[in-house]
Amino acid sequence: MLFNCGKFQLNLHRPHVMGIVNVTPDSFSDGGRFSKANLALQHALSLIEQGADILDIGGESTRPNAVPVSLQEELDRVIPVIEGLVNQINIPISIDTYKPQVMQAAIDAGASIVNDVRALQESGAIDMIAASNVGVCLMHMQGTPQTMQINPQYNDVVAEVKAFLQQRLVACEEAGIVKNRILLDPGFGFGKTRVHNITLIQHLARFASLGQPLLVGLSRKSVLGQVTGNDVDSRLYSSIAASVISAMVGARILRVHDVKATVEALKVVIAIQQ
Repeated sequence: MLFNCGKFQLNLHRPHVMGIVNVTPDSFSDGGRFSKANLALQHALSLIEQGADILDIGGESTRPNAVPVSLQEELDRVIPVIEGLVNQINIPISIDTYKPQVMQAAIDAGASIVNDVRALQESGAIDMIAASNVGVCLMHMQGTPQTMQINPQYNDVVAEVKAFLQQRLVACEEAGIVKNRILLDPGFGFGKTRVHNITLIQHLARFASLGQPLLVGLSRKSVLGQVTGNDVDSRLYSSIAASVISAMVGARILRVHDVKATVEALKVVIAIQQ
């Protein structure tokens, strides 16, 4: 469970917390709150104080029906934040993007992980990551952010998501990306209904046979609102429950908005597991 990402090596025998920094005006949660570089920097430093092990910087929303942004706009949003952080902190910075050009610019600026909702399927992405030493997270998504929630269908959601991740894992290995640089993410909320999401949580342990650390992002997701009836700003307790359950059944990295609360909850998980 050692994850190599750039100059960092993370021991994932305990679950790690990835703090979300959305440098966007339209993310489903906190959209616009940290869309300026100085605000995003302050927020990122605050998440580290709260105990974040990794920071995930994103400049393009991938919420359902999100409007794509241009390459230059995404670069203008994320690169100043990465450059402003890299010499101040000693934890990995992740870039949340599917564009190879943004990946490369972020790596050049100091990012150590690429978190890709399209699992390196964009032209040139897999070769570019293979030529680097950064870590990568491969996520499953059915469709695109513009289409993914239009009646998603599966015969067996667990088997199909697992098969996709297996295929992308093999593609990465064949391209020269060693397995200790790869995380897998089932993609909760990305082309999945409430039933699909809950089924994936129930069977998360089945992904262990892929042999890779799992990243889970359930923080404030719509499935939690569907279960509790709460809007996006009132999903703290359900997000913590989802993180704890995920960690108990094998998730090694929890991608969250509410870092402090998640860190404290995971201390209980760690105490029980050890």
